[in-house]
Order: sequence, then structure tokens, then C-alpha cells
Amino acid sequence: MTESSTARAQILARIAASLGRELPAASDPAAYAAIPRDYRSPAHSSDAHAVVDRFAQRLAEYGAGFAHLPHQAALPAAIAAALGARGKSALAVVSGIPSEWLPSGFDFPLADPLTAVELDRIPGILTACSVAIAESGSLVLQSGPRQGLRRHTLVPDYHLCIVLESQLVATVPQAFDRLHPELPTTFISGPSATADIEMTRIQGVHGPRTLDVLLVADRPLA
Repeated sequence: MTESSTARAQILARIAASLGRELPAASDPAAYAAIPRDYRSPAHSSDAHAVVDRFAQRLAEYGAGFAHLPHQAALPAAIAAALGARGKSALAVVSGIPSEWLPSGFDFPLADPLTAVELDRIPGILTACSVAIAESGSLVLQSGPRQGLRRHTLVPDYHLCIVLESQLVATVPQAFDRLHPELPTTFISGPSATADIEMTRIQGVHGPRTLDVLLVADRPLA
């Protein structure tokens, strides 16, 4: 047994001891699968209003735009307002975005056939998501209808994302319960940003420089 594997075994043994149970052997996958995983769902997650408030707070901390809409019929006006505030007359959309979401007076070309070079030249991208996480303020997209491919949200300078309330969860473990394990997955927590060794913050390095999120009510909040 190598030094690294010995250290790993010691750490896992301490965890098992703290839980008051023996660690199943690595050669016993059934025993490993039977380990209780009831550590998720914090107390505040049952309060839907608190989850929405936490999500809005996190997005504000990241510098992302946010609006909470009462129903999907409010989307065209909200999208028009977001584009007007950003000075944009057009926005590429991924396949599957309902036409009734889109306002008149703007161009909405389909993003799917565009190359990475072409995506770099467009004003921005409009997508939905698979799930959103309140605690981390994250959007999670998986390749598919209404979400597009990874390049669709990593290349354009502006991203407008539509989130339904039924897609919003409190914690990261709850989000993973909803994700397809074999699909390419992108986590977005605010506009793309990084900092160099002098801690100079720069946005738009690994993704959109600007992010707006529209949260749309599609269920009564308890």
C-alpha cells in the first residue's frame, strides 16, 4: 500500500468512526451504495420565499442583473427591458426557446448553427437552464433544448438566462439530484471573472462579461 493510499484509508476510517459505523470495503459496491446520504436539505430549504431571496442576494453579490416575474406572460416585456438597459437590439437564442417569450422589435437569430468565431461577434445569448441553486447563486446548464451547447454560453459577451421557480433549489446536492449524469454540464455563478496575482479583478475572461437572470413564477410559493 502506497503512502497516499494509506493516508486516504486513515482519513476515511476516521470519518467512519465519527459516524459510528465501519467503512465498507472498496470491493463491496453494494455496501458502499447503501451508505446513508441523508445529509442534504438544510432547514431553510423548505421556505420557498427564503430560497428566492437567497438566490437574488447571491446574484446581487456577483454583480448580475436580476428580476422576479409573476408569470411567463411578463417575459417579453422583461426581456425587452433587459436588452434596452444593455443597449442591445438583437440576441441569439438557442433552439427550444418558446417564441411567445420573445418581444417584438428585436432580432433573435438562432445560435445553434453559429461557430465559435461567429458567437464571439454576436451581441449575446438567451437560454434557459436545467436548475438554479440559491445557496451558491448558480445556474446549471446541460446540453439540450433551451440550453444549447457549452460554447453558446462560454463565448458570447452577454448572457440572459430564464429560470423557472420550479427549477430553483436551495443547495448543490439538491441540484445534482435533478441533473443527467452523462450530459455536458456548465455551472455559472455570476459573470465570468478572475483576478491576477495583484488581485485586479477582470470580467469576461472565461465566459460572459455580463449576466442577467429572469426568475419566472410557475408555481405558487408556499
